[in-house]
Amino acid sequence: MQSILIRNARIVNEGRIYEGDIYIKNGLIEAIGAASGKKADLEIEAAGLYAFPGVIDDQVHFREPGLTHKAEIYTEARAAVAGGTTSFMEMPNTRPPALSQERLEEKYQRAAAVSLANYSFFMGCSNENLEEVLMTDPERVCGVKVFMGSSTGNMLVDDENTLRQLFRQSPLLIATHCEDEATIKGNEARYKAEFGEDIDMAMHPLIRSAEACYLSSSLAVALAREFDSRLHILHISTARELELFDNSIPRSEKRITSEVCVHHLSFDDSEYSELGTLIKCNPAIKSRDDREALLAALKDGRLDIIATDHAPHTREEKDNPYFSAPSGLPLVQHSLVMMLEFYHRGLLTLEEIADRMAHAPADIFKIKERGYLREGYRADIALVDLSDPWTVSKENILYKCGWSPLEGRRFRSRVKHTLVSGHPVFRHDENGFHFDESRKGERLLFDRS
Repeated sequence: MQSILIRNARIVNEGRIYEGDIYIKNGLIEAIGAASGKKADLEIEAAGLYAFPGVIDDQVHFREPGLTHKAEIYTEARAAVAGGTTSFMEMPNTRPPALSQERLEEKYQRAAAVSLANYSFFMGCSNENLEEVLMTDPERVCGVKVFMGSSTGNMLVDDENTLRQLFRQSPLLIATHCEDEATIKGNEARYKAEFGEDIDMAMHPLIRSAEACYLSSSLAVALAREFDSRLHILHISTARELELFDNSIPRSEKRITSEVCVHHLSFDDSEYSELGTLIKCNPAIKSRDDREALLAALKDGRLDIIATDHAPHTREEKDNPYFSAPSGLPLVQHSLVMMLEFYHRGLLTLEEIADRMAHAPADIFKIKERGYLREGYRADIALVDLSDPWTVSKENILYKCGWSPLEGRRFRSRVKHTLVSGHPVFRHDENGFHFDESRKGERLLFDRS
């Protein structure tokens, strides 16, 4: 494995920004700071660039197996590294779903063969597979995913006894999709009775309402408190849910943590009129007040992680009417530059972005030797130019589905290099994108002893 020397970077790490070099050998960061006298097989001149720990996205849907007309592990991991995301955790609602140890291991084997990013996969939970869930190795699997509201894949867990036994017995982190199914079905019936099948997209956050989110999230929190479970609630989308989280507890001591997604921070319900089903997702994008409350909670520590819930569908599928159009947005290529716009607008610091997109996922999931730029850690690094504006277009979108709700949007920052486990997998220059696919990413491991 080649040695690499990154020279003169502005290093964003652990609440600080400082200029220095990063020397990498055998996939590990061997030295940070001045590297005078160091020789390397590859040198990257990073003057003017910012070195971030690689983004760790704790919620993606890469659609393999069974839904590969939408996406594949290879295509979406390739898009991820082009955007500075070096590790991902993928969800179990594929076809077939990852509801057994055998199915789960098949996904790991596939990623080992094709993924350019580091990877982990959630074990899925259903009303019938608790015994399989409890066999999952917490040192080698990121967590167990529970759909406490139905979404793509129909993996709803609504049996009260199953939920209670899971929260009582699981040795893994429990990650939940929280929307109350009865509330959503009642809202759907009411709007169908009034409008029939011709429902405007603006009604999506009224059908998948703030009340539906709060009822389910508060149930998950109550179960976690009753059984002292390790709970992580995904994609918080409402201001009301924020009362469930505590920023007075150090992150290392939290038993209940939370995530916000880039689209819930970047869009609001005023944009359904223009973007329609292209921003249809579960839970729904809600009001501007909700969006602003989420940002405030992200800054003060009630929300811990920024992720994407990257969930591609074909454009043809998305172009259907409300009830037929699937929910989900492709976002993993663009998450870091999306959040850097908040920096440019003076709403987040670079240190906060590095913390919520890399440090916090590593801490909360207890990932071994990743998420920080530290000597002895795996060299997962994104080098970013904060002053290289570009516009999202079909020509530079790498998702297999070939579209993005961000098309036409201009970003002021660009990822120039991405290193995954010490391998320079991606760079951008005046000639476009370049990938070195000679090495694949690594399986994430977890220190939960």
